[in-house]
Amino acid sequence: MKEKLIDLFEYTYHSNKEMIKIISENISKIDDKTIGLINHTLNAQQIWNSRIVGEKTFEVWQINSFENLEEINHENFLRSIQIIENSDFEQKIEYQNSKGNKFENSIFEMLFHTINHSTYHRGQINSLLKQNGIEPLLTDYIFYKR
Repeated sequence: MKEKLIDLFEYTYHSNKEMIKIISENISKIDDKTIGLINHTLNAQQIWNSRIVGEKTFEVWQINSFENLEEINHENFLRSIQIIENSDFEQKIEYQNSKGNKFENSIFEMLFHTINHSTYHRGQINSLLKQNGIEPLLTDYIFYKR
């Protein structure tokens, strides 16, 4: 199980990295919604990691300095791998969402959500890229594995 999750987080890291790169290369054509979504994608991974380990989280929709996105992506990846290697996936974690509502989920559920959430928003970003005349990235998992 750990190896499969690590593989999925490697995929997530790689796809986020490529998305940051294409946004950077086309920054003059990029709209605010795209910037918001790439930040949100990275912020969410940081938030879920931080909930698991009990650290301070980013804000859900905070806009980070574009120059820091690659570093945030890398730090998120390293933290996710550390969590995978050192956690009991069945352990339940209590947390509050951004609205202050309390929930409890297993570490596995939180990790899987992080991967799924990133994939979802990269799809949205690809749609925005296409609307702005930029060739979307092939970020499907199967293309990554080829």
